[in-house]
Amino acid sequence: MLTVERQEMILKLVQEREVVKIYELIEATRSSESTIRRDLTELEQGKKLKRIHGGATVLQTMRDEPTMAQKSFKNSHEKKQIAKRAAEWVEDGDCIFLDAGSTTYEMIPYLKGKNIEVVTNGVMNIQALLEADIHTHGLGGHVKKGTYAFVGRGAIEAISSFRFNKAFIGTNGLTLKDGFTTPDPEEAYIKAKAIAYAQQAFVLADHTKFGDITFSTFASIQDVHIVTSSYVEEERKKLYQELQKSTAVEVVKL
Repeated sequence: MLTVERQEMILKLVQEREVVKIYELIEATRSSESTIRRDLTELEQGKKLKRIHGGATVLQTMRDEPTMAQKSFKNSHEKKQIAKRAAEWVEDGDCIFLDAGSTTYEMIPYLKGKNIEVVTNGVMNIQALLEADIHTHGLGGHVKKGTYAFVGRGAIEAISSFRFNKAFIGTNGLTLKDGFTTPDPEEAYIKAKAIAYAQQAFVLADHTKFGDITFSTFASIQDVHIVTSSYVEEERKKLYQELQKSTAVEVVKL
């Protein structure tokens, strides 16, 4: 099979399935693992797809935003381990902000039993926090379809009345130049305010977010502590090493 034919097949499979594992591409193209990895590198450099740990996924535009259901499905084991490590920073007596997002949502089981106050803009977070018997404050405001986040004037006015020991924030992309980004300017504003009102801020990011840029910036690399996984060392090693020069990066071994 010619290289161009093989790469066309790879792109077709990625478009059809959204996420494709390397072993699936090896079987479909009857090629070696080294050949497929080389193809994925070339296709990513050509901005045709995005490499992830063990495979590839579709390339999204700056305004594309996965729903909570889609985000929860992807990289769930990695997100749980990142969330578990992030929750270890929360101490009894803390007042924290918990962002709307699939990785921050995974922190909630690990917060159970801690004497804390939580402020959140995540609608899905509220029920889980209450079931964990955690004192909870919802920002209110307009509820955004897809991510189930409180945004808009009501949320902005509400968050201005709180101050936090720690803020835990999700992101859709991070680069050295553009910092942390998310598709929606309204959500970006809430994230930026939470970081500004916190004594310490943590961004929870699985390896797929590294190197991506979306529409709205909300923080510089130097503003926060990054919590990620060892997958980033494999898939985004150069960027990961550069980030370490600018801020604290906590890597959870998987």
